[in-house]
Amino acid sequence: MNWGMDNGRAIIGALFIIGFCWALSENRKRFPWRLALGAMLVQAALILVLFAIPQSQVVLNGINGAVDGVASATAEGTKFIFGYLGGGDMPYQPKSADAPPPFLFAFQVLPLILVISALSALLWHWKILQWITRGFGYIFEKSMNIGGASALATAANIFMGMVESPIVIKGYLDKLSRSELFMMMVVGLSTVAGSTMVAYAMLLAPTLPNAAGHVLVASIITAPAGILVAKIMIPDELHDTGEGFDHSSNLQYSSSMDAITHGVQDGLMVVVNVAAFLLVFVSLVYLTNNILSIFGNVGDSPITLQRIFGYIFSPLAWLMGINWGEAKQAGSLMGTKLFLTEFVAYIDLGAIPKEAMSERTRMIMTYALCGFANVGSIGIMTGGMTALMPERREEILALAWKSLIPGFLATMLSATVVAALPMSIFGH
Repeated sequence: MNWGMDNGRAIIGALFIIGFCWALSENRKRFPWRLALGAMLVQAALILVLFAIPQSQVVLNGINGAVDGVASATAEGTKFIFGYLGGGDMPYQPKSADAPPPFLFAFQVLPLILVISALSALLWHWKILQWITRGFGYIFEKSMNIGGASALATAANIFMGMVESPIVIKGYLDKLSRSELFMMMVVGLSTVAGSTMVAYAMLLAPTLPNAAGHVLVASIITAPAGILVAKIMIPDELHDTGEGFDHSSNLQYSSSMDAITHGVQDGLMVVVNVAAFLLVFVSLVYLTNNILSIFGNVGDSPITLQRIFGYIFSPLAWLMGINWGEAKQAGSLMGTKLFLTEFVAYIDLGAIPKEAMSERTRMIMTYALCGFANVGSIGIMTGGMTALMPERREEILALAWKSLIPGFLATMLSATVVAALPMSIFGH
């Protein structure tokens, strides 16, 4: 079963994360014991269902095949628009006949977001994605005793963005309690949108087997973790009864073409945001590293943000079940995800050579990074939510920064669950 000390330490890490959130709780006397048990059981059960049962690998291989198919189809459209920049025939002779075409992020990753956004909207209009979302919502409602409306929004966060998912329950937003509103914000920060999942999988595919399956499962199992840490920090009050489960949704399209049109428009906004944030944050990293270089080398290497992040977060990475030899490298990725974006962190993770990081650590980090919890996302989330709920603007602004830490820790909690399980469950 290849289970050892690293796996056991991950259990301690999970308890540490839960205990840390409890220390920040607004009401430590109302610890949600039933929810804690339900959330951990749901996470473990989802992992076993998606990886351990017979034929589950066939399903995950199918997901990887579907992602490869979408990526290939997107590549054809990109070549048509951008020519050799999008992977078409080169107008010049490369230095080596065997050299692969240059990887251009803007033309080989960002177009995927557009296509997946349009495809997601179409699947929502055809009610395929609606039924999947309702299924997860029902599981979350029954296993963790949360209100039906907030359960549906939480489930929607698995596949949609942190701004789009509240639209699903727009008619219930004014009825949400403060605890439920906070929970929706935390889950929004601790998961990712379907439009970016494929981009992450593409970045990780060269070094991580079954990358698309892991990214999808990461977003699914982190939703219960987000619910748990949010309810620990701001528990339900005695009068918070929640709404009964409701299958209705305010997110509607008039036709398939309308769904595609809105999907493309929404995807374009995501593409512009991703490109702009990456451009600015990568530039700021290099600017900061240049400033830090005036202090000279420490240990034969220059001081960089990545090294600082590595030292700060390496103890947490070690507690999550990563061996100490790789903890500093993992901690650097965690800091990059929190203070820059998960996109930058995934780019860095995908760039680490296979021999420089074990497959187990790479897999754990895939789960740890799979969330929108970073400084830049706070502005995006508050802007979208205040537009949907202008009457609750002050409340949203007060809760926004408070939701960043639990949103960040929720992905780490999911990573500890993965790290606690033997690698044989994941087909390794």
